[in-house]
Amino acid sequence: MLGNHSSATEFYLLGFSGSRELHHILFATFFFFYLVTLMGNTVIIVIVCLDKHLQSPMYFFLGHLSALEILVTTIIVPVMLWGLLLPGMQTISLVACVAQLFLYLALGTTEFALLGAMAVDRYVAVCNPLRYNVIMNSHTCNFVVIVSWLFGFLFQIWPVYATFQLSYCKSNVVDNFFCDRGQLLKLSCGNTLFMEFILFLMAVFVLFGSLIPTIVSYTYIISTILKIPSASGRRKAFSTCASHFTCVVIGYGSCFSLFLYVKLNQTQAAEYNRVASLMVLVVNPFLNPFIFTLRNDKFTEVFRDVMRSCYQLLKD
Repeated sequence: MLGNHSSATEFYLLGFSGSRELHHILFATFFFFYLVTLMGNTVIIVIVCLDKHLQSPMYFFLGHLSALEILVTTIIVPVMLWGLLLPGMQTISLVACVAQLFLYLALGTTEFALLGAMAVDRYVAVCNPLRYNVIMNSHTCNFVVIVSWLFGFLFQIWPVYATFQLSYCKSNVVDNFFCDRGQLLKLSCGNTLFMEFILFLMAVFVLFGSLIPTIVSYTYIISTILKIPSASGRRKAFSTCASHFTCVVIGYGSCFSLFLYVKLNQTQAAEYNRVASLMVLVVNPFLNPFIFTLRNDKFTEVFRDVMRSCYQLLKD
């Protein structure tokens, strides 16, 4: 516990409850998920950069999305894994907590902006294919990516600054496996209701700011696909969007679930938030490489060619 109106210089991450055996099982499971996430997204980035058949806007955005997945998980998961090996609570300094929270929120915001841009890209590809190369040229793609990254990082400066301007007098124990802003606000001695309302509005702006163009884009996409006379043509058109659509449903579903825990009591809320955070930080990045590759015939074909070439090089 901290004295009244004092500022914390470090925090303790409560992490996961349970026995040491359970912690070891969780460590092995999350470590496996993390390794697959790193390898899967790295393979996507390398193949997209090297193969000339994948030099299109969709794969350009996919490469940046994969880089974001690697960065987000690397900011959180190694700290979580280390905490599972420790006998007690994990200590994290104030500076490390600020950096972790800022990077997590900034990269997450960038990812939502990029998902919205990818939805618009799919709209142009399906609904206006003859002008696709003109509209989605290299200058447009570079501009969209740069704006997404800048927006993500600039947008989260004030929220993180405001969070750590608070005085933490109740406790310095964070009931999660990372520096969760919701848990940090609960530790503050002052009235944070107005700040929580502003932060909630900013989060809603990010979510719906990328979700609305996604919904509008897919409304036009579905309308266009239904007008295609042949079943094979409809399948081919939808296959170009299936991976992104699946990723959007899982990603937004997990993030919207984080808003639900405020309606639960304190004990339930902490456990629910921990599970929802695991979905966003561990499960989703693990699934995305499979979603974007196994459901994409062109990428699968290129991946097989690369593996075949690597095998021939090793054989020779």
